[in-house]
Amino acid sequence: MRAKREYRDRGRTEVAVLDALVDQADEGMTVFELRAAAEAEIDDLEDALATLKEDDLIVVEADGDQTLIKPDERVVPDVTEEEPEESIGDWLRDRLPF
Repeated sequence: MRAKREYRDRGRTEVAVLDALVDQADEGMTVFELRAAAEAEIDDLEDALATLKEDDLIVVEADGDQTLIKPDERVVPDVTEEEPEESIGDWLRDRLPF
């Protein structure tokens, strides 16, 4: 599943992080899991997480001995919404470096 369309007009790493978190919305993800899912360098990931946290698009929770990152509720699409086909613009944005 992908983050809502209104949150996709961001940097490549930020969008990759949001998409990965939306896929694991209930469980959350660790920084290491996010790094693997987003295929990002650690510095880029840290910058993306800081920006997303400032914009209140992610929630950070301590779960025992690990820290989990989850998407804010407003980022997760409603499951009753039909997911539209990927547009050419979305396809290009996901694949070309900006």
